[in-house]
Amino acid sequence: MLERVDWAGFRRWLLATHRPEWAGRLYCAARKYGVVLWVPGEASRLTVLPPTTRRLAMSSLSNLSKFLGFYNSWKNIIADTGLKWSNGSSEDMVIDRLTRVRDPDEVIAWVRSVKEMVPSLSTFMDFAAFTGLRFVEAVNSFNLIVKLDHTENLREYYDIKQEILGHYRFRDLFVRGSKKVFVSFVSKNLLDAVKGCPNTSRNAIQKRIRKAGIRLRFGDVREYWATTMTKTLQQPEIDFLQGRISTSVFMRHYFNPAWIKDLKDRTLKAADDILGEIGV
Repeated sequence: MLERVDWAGFRRWLLATHRPEWAGRLYCAARKYGVVLWVPGEASRLTVLPPTTRRLAMSSLSNLSKFLGFYNSWKNIIADTGLKWSNGSSEDMVIDRLTRVRDPDEVIAWVRSVKEMVPSLSTFMDFAAFTGLRFVEAVNSFNLIVKLDHTENLREYYDIKQEILGHYRFRDLFVRGSKKVFVSFVSKNLLDAVKGCPNTSRNAIQKRIRKAGIRLRFGDVREYWATTMTKTLQQPEIDFLQGRISTSVFMRHYFNPAWIKDLKDRTLKAADDILGEIGV
């Protein structure tokens, strides 16, 4: 059956609803694990995969089954095999966090190393550490600032009075699936530094860092940001700024200019402290 799949059509179908890099990963995984949809017993292969690999495989098969029109059959395979989407119980996740606690100084040292060894990324590293965005979100936001500034349309994205980036105005980039972010606070000084930079890309940044002999740790930077913010912000506020709430909750409870002013002051204070730590 695999040979009958319109793989070119499936790739186009993925690209219509997913970012190119993720669509490519889903496509490759579907080619690798597609046999699970047709051959009884093959699904047991997925149960022994590492959690991250299993989730990718299951996501690819969900998309492939929807493309082919028999998603219900895939759901039956999941139920019959006992496949799990999660990486484990909530208790297991807490224990995992506790047993892999990272020294904040180690994360700071990593950022400083990147800035010293790859000076062209210095402003981007400041931006990522200041906002606490996911790596892809930071790249998209960074590039959008540069682009809109060149066309003199930055006011569509940045409220200079509130010092806030309105990601929610660009839903295609920032409000997608389970990965979403609505706003970020960025000081005028940092924004001016970003405006003077050229566009970049996820791959270009990764290649430059790896070429310098440094491993990638952007996920750790995001965690460091959240931990640092507990000094001045409450947990719901951190979740809000890192995009862990729904759009309906955001519009109903958070988008209040008066409330935003107080949140801005506290966020910028803590973010400035982060810049002080990572400054080179």
